[in-house]
Amino acid sequence: MNLTGSITYISVISIAALLSSGLDARSLLLWALVMVWAARLGTFLFRRIHKAGKDDRFDDLKPFFIRYLNVWTIHGLWVTFTMAAGLVAITTVNRKELDIFLIIGFLVWIFGFVIEVMADVQKSRFSAKPENKGKFIQTGLWSRSRHPNYFGEIVLWVGVAVIAIPVLQGWQWIALISPLFVTLLITRVSGVPLLEKKADQKWGGQADYEVFKKKTPVLIPRL
Repeated sequence: MNLTGSITYISVISIAALLSSGLDARSLLLWALVMVWAARLGTFLFRRIHKAGKDDRFDDLKPFFIRYLNVWTIHGLWVTFTMAAGLVAITTVNRKELDIFLIIGFLVWIFGFVIEVMADVQKSRFSAKPENKGKFIQTGLWSRSRHPNYFGEIVLWVGVAVIAIPVLQGWQWIALISPLFVTLLITRVSGVPLLEKKADQKWGGQADYEVFKKKTPVLIPRL
């Protein structure tokens, strides 16, 4: 997710809203939630990459055209499937009054969004301190999960899916693949696996890192 990804999300969800008739409160809320998430995360990552001078997440893939092309292909699928529930709910002709699903889904989204933002802010502040150069973060939310930002990401898309549930009908139920896709992408493809490998290469074998890795869950924060 970078500035390009953010613009893609914002463009797709906005076009869907503009081309849909009879937008209701549910549709407008879903549009707003995706807009807020995409703008915040895209801006945050763009600033981080700009400050670092590059995005090293894909350095190992860039020399291999086919493998790097797969990243862009996944990017397209990522946008489509991630927003599936929101897109279907916005464009469907089946409208419903405000209900408990909207309230619960919104609260779930807020919870996930707050977790993601807090995790990003905590890590940014940690990395900005000269004395922490070369160290790994194990404070705040990062003492509860090795990837709390990704946990928040998954939770907020679950919230979007919950909001969409009442208006889904027929084939539209396939849109609930959205949070499942996000979870699989983060835990199996481009999120956690890449960062775990990078961390192991950098700190693997260090006593404090091995203890931290052993006692701290990969994704779901421990209470």
